[in-house]
Amino acid sequence: MNVLILTDKLIMGGAEMYFCKLENYLNHPGLTFYYAAGTGDLYKKIKNKQHFIELSRSNHLQNLKRLISLIHDKNISVIHANSLRMVMYSTCVKKMIHRPLKIVYTKHNVTILERKVPNLFRYLLNKHVDRIITVSDFEKENLEEAGIDQNKIKTIYNGVDLEQFLFELKEKRKMFHIGILARLSEEKNHELFIDIADHLRDRPNILFHIAGDGPEKQRIADQIKARNLTDKVKMLGEVQNPETFIKEMDVLLLTSYREVFPMVIIESMAVGTPIISINQGGIKEAVIDGETGFLIKSHSTTDFCKQILRLESDHRQRLQLIERARGKVEKDFSLNQMIHQTLKEYLNCSQ
Repeated sequence: MNVLILTDKLIMGGAEMYFCKLENYLNHPGLTFYYAAGTGDLYKKIKNKQHFIELSRSNHLQNLKRLISLIHDKNISVIHANSLRMVMYSTCVKKMIHRPLKIVYTKHNVTILERKVPNLFRYLLNKHVDRIITVSDFEKENLEEAGIDQNKIKTIYNGVDLEQFLFELKEKRKMFHIGILARLSEEKNHELFIDIADHLRDRPNILFHIAGDGPEKQRIADQIKARNLTDKVKMLGEVQNPETFIKEMDVLLLTSYREVFPMVIIESMAVGTPIISINQGGIKEAVIDGETGFLIKSHSTTDFCKQILRLESDHRQRLQLIERARGKVEKDFSLNQMIHQTLKEYLNCSQ
């Protein structure tokens, strides 16, 4: 059986890294895999370039023609779409080729269609998608409440490569480093991160680091400068090796307005960096408050600072936290588990 895996574009992001993991690690004697996506910096991570075709990021008609040609030439039986746009592509292609074709959809984020036109979203998934993978039970429950057929839905957690994100116990250091690793966009709420740094400006041993790039870069830099925090908060830009940045931090924060299940949470838990996160989406399925990290109920600067100072002052508790967090990742969030369960979804499509 031949499987085609699609995503929009190969820029840095959760769905795109998920696509790269599938491309790098999917292997089964009864399955052959092909891949298609728009160009981007992550293309360098593609290993099987002979099985990859590049899609246009703007010419949708051209993309449909290329996909139809590929599906005919390679006798594709299953399409795995990693965005709602790719679901729409797959649905159009299926109607145009007039032959059996199974569609699997991994839902990575909240889509405009489900917020603006929920009836159309429900119709599209119930009518045209055969299997739906959610990356958290929280998102699975949301789809069921939205009227999506629960028999189609399976939660498969994003997996961490435990050989790449190696666990490391941290020694207590003079300086205490607080980090955030996220796209510089409005929904990631870097303003709260800067507020926290401002609140702790009189603690000279605590420094803050922002890793990532995006449309809010200049506005965030201006905020740091306006608050006279240039010595307290450093912007590092895009990081090529996220595991290195995360390991260098003593605590990682997640301050977003909305999330489904961000990879950075379990990556941080894997390497031994404590996580303090806003309680959004499916984050609580990995971060058990007080056991594998700390959850903050609201976007409260005071509450974030309280937990930062708690971890900064209590090295023993920090060690206990990170050991339990690593155990949680090994048990529930390994890359091997993700790959194995995804393969089962493809094979179920052939039955």
